[in-house]
Amino acid sequence: MKHISMRKTLPHLDTSLLSDLPPFSRLDRRQIRTIIDQSTSRRYDAGTAIFEEGHPAERFYMLLDGYVRVIRITYTGEQITALHIPSGQLLGIAKAIGLSNYPATAMCATESIVLSWPMHLWDVFVREYDGFAPEAYKTLGNRLGEVHNRVVEIATQQVEQRVANALLRLMTQTGRKVENGIEIDFPITRQNLSELTATTLYTVSRLLSGWEKQGLIKSKRKRITVCDPHALVVLGQTQTRSD
Repeated sequence: MKHISMRKTLPHLDTSLLSDLPPFSRLDRRQIRTIIDQSTSRRYDAGTAIFEEGHPAERFYMLLDGYVRVIRITYTGEQITALHIPSGQLLGIAKAIGLSNYPATAMCATESIVLSWPMHLWDVFVREYDGFAPEAYKTLGNRLGEVHNRVVEIATQQVEQRVANALLRLMTQTGRKVENGIEIDFPITRQNLSELTATTLYTVSRLLSGWEKQGLIKSKRKRITVCDPHALVVLGQTQTRSD
């Protein structure tokens, strides 16, 4: 796992980078300027950990560009991808749930640009900046809801439904229109997909290969394009498990 020290490497940032993002959208330029001036900016390579599970939660972050995988390590040492976070969202917000250590690892799925602040400023932001707290806790609620939905899917759905629904979620979150469908706009391997759906790599590979032959998806060099979203919606319809 790559790890790098935090240092300021990007040029002077314009206030427009934050002014349209929900946690800061109610603030004036002077306030945003103050927030940016208190931040550290960093460009991370794909495969680099922004922070790691179990480490002291010393900073919180705003993902300006790129995609991040949230990874948990099981008690047996197995790596599980819990969530994907697109640009424009806060991460590393352990303070919001009363934790002093990060509960997961944030791994860059692509080259990413991130702002961060010392964790002691969290309370300052919550107290002094209108809209920051509601949006931060809304983000937290959405993520907890997504995790809850995945638990329900694992408990109630067949493997085919889980994998189809995972692709649809990723398509909705990060999809971009291409010639033959909607491409999930960051590298995702079959191993990543198996972790997201609590499914074996063999089963995911078998399903994706079959769907590719049917023209539902295209898969090439860690890129997946959904060619027939409606067909995946049909496959993903909830169907209770019989086992």
